[in-house]
Amino acid sequence: MTVTQERPITYARMKGIVSFLSALLKGKKVGFSHLLHKVISGQQHLDTQKLLRRRSKLRKQEEEENAAWSSADTEASQMKPSDFEYLKVIGRGSFGKVLLARHRKQGGYYAVKVLQKQTIIKRREQRHVMVERSVLLKGLQHPFLVGLHFSFQTPNTLYFVLDYVNGGELFYHLQRDGSFPEHRAAFYAAEMAAALGYLHSLNIVYRDLKPENILLDSDGHVMLTDFGLCKESVAAGGIMYTICGTPEYLAPEVLQGHPYSSAVDWWGLGVVLFEMLCGLPPFFSEVKAEMFENILRAPLQLPSGLSESAQLLLRGLLERDVSKRLGHSRGIEEVQEHPFFAFLNWDDLVTRKIRPPFIPNVTGPCDVSYIDPEFTRHPVPAFVNERREAAAASEAFLGFSYMKPAEYVAAEPVS
Repeated sequence: MTVTQERPITYARMKGIVSFLSALLKGKKVGFSHLLHKVISGQQHLDTQKLLRRRSKLRKQEEEENAAWSSADTEASQMKPSDFEYLKVIGRGSFGKVLLARHRKQGGYYAVKVLQKQTIIKRREQRHVMVERSVLLKGLQHPFLVGLHFSFQTPNTLYFVLDYVNGGELFYHLQRDGSFPEHRAAFYAAEMAAALGYLHSLNIVYRDLKPENILLDSDGHVMLTDFGLCKESVAAGGIMYTICGTPEYLAPEVLQGHPYSSAVDWWGLGVVLFEMLCGLPPFFSEVKAEMFENILRAPLQLPSGLSESAQLLLRGLLERDVSKRLGHSRGIEEVQEHPFFAFLNWDDLVTRKIRPPFIPNVTGPCDVSYIDPEFTRHPVPAFVNERREAAAASEAFLGFSYMKPAEYVAAEPVS
């Protein structure tokens, strides 16, 4: 389960959050009071006409941006739910379902993520949906990120039409195998690191690395998915404040309510690598309060069967002192240089020239044998087959609709 806000559990975390908020509010009050004092004392003259001109300029810019988004929505709104044949439920989330679908005209297979607008608006998650759309567009340019092909909306529903990946979730394979040998775990960790490094190069922090969000494609390569908790526009050294993520994978600085950086993704990589090698996350407990306490204070216990390089990498990634954490100073370069990956040619990795250690035995796109029956046994919801036209852009999701240019031509009706 992914959470966007955890209530304070431990005393340390509560203290950290309260201290941070107090300092933030104090800073804002001081700044405002100083400005007010300067205005009242005549030390700062407010140019009313200048303020009005600036406000008018900002309003004009906003109107132009909205017009551009509306134009994009109009073009992409030619897509509609009935353009697809929905075959199977292959996933489920907080706001809807993920379906295997075939495009009726061009014949391609896609994963269609169907989200209920009412639920999103009720939970005030519109911003996360639009961030996910933005990151998905960038994913098409990287071999280990799920990408977006189309997006459109009806009056009640949002549709993401994504790369279809049917090799199964990493979570599914871990449940089945218990753990992985080091060479297999190293291969997956390297592809995850390459994807995270790419996102960081675009000033995007992922923030939700976990086995449920890591898919294998039919060739056995990693594909990261679910970008709803990503944070955009985080420059190198930038910090964030929102407490979000999945409990087992939260970095200690997030748990304490401290400002944090992209280094949280390297902690997440350490947790997932530990789980791949050992079968459980490093600080796991069925009692959440105890697990949070473990993340904050418990010594890292490493099995004796791990190689020295694996132990060194885990200690580097799962370092509570962020300034000493592997990846904090030079990002992915530090990870690439680690002895654990000495066997690996990173250029060959990102061009998918390295044969994966496990290749899913799938017979074709309709083979869902690696997808959890918990999803596939459910019937396709009737509403996704509605034959209504796609809706014009709604104010809450302006700019949501998109059509990949190359596929725009392919999707056009043949006259």
